[in-house]
Amino acid sequence: MHTGSTHMTSERVVIAPDECNSKEEIRAEIDHIDQQIISLLAERLEYVKAIVKFKKTADDVVAQKRFDAVIATRRQLAAAKGLNPDVIETIYRTWLGYCIEEEHKLIED
Repeated sequence: MHTGSTHMTSERVVIAPDECNSKEEIRAEIDHIDQQIISLLAERLEYVKAIVKFKKTADDVVAQKRFDAVIATRRQLAAAKGLNPDVIETIYRTWLGYCIEEEHKLIED
């Protein structure tokens, strides 16, 4: 029986990292978290696609001021969570580049 910060979600019991008793348990939790991250990225992309109806030009799609603000705030969020801001910036620059490509495709249609 797990104690401590173990808790139930609507689908499953989540085991806190320090409560895991094997590599398999840890890997299962990591896999579950990755599934959540991918689901959230897919959900975020739906919002990115929805915003296209408010954008008319390629410059609107890039929205450099917004891009820069997103990078800056995600760096701050990363630092606040004890993550390396440079790594998170790299991830977001890649992700935002992908989102911009997707927006361009929608504007071209």
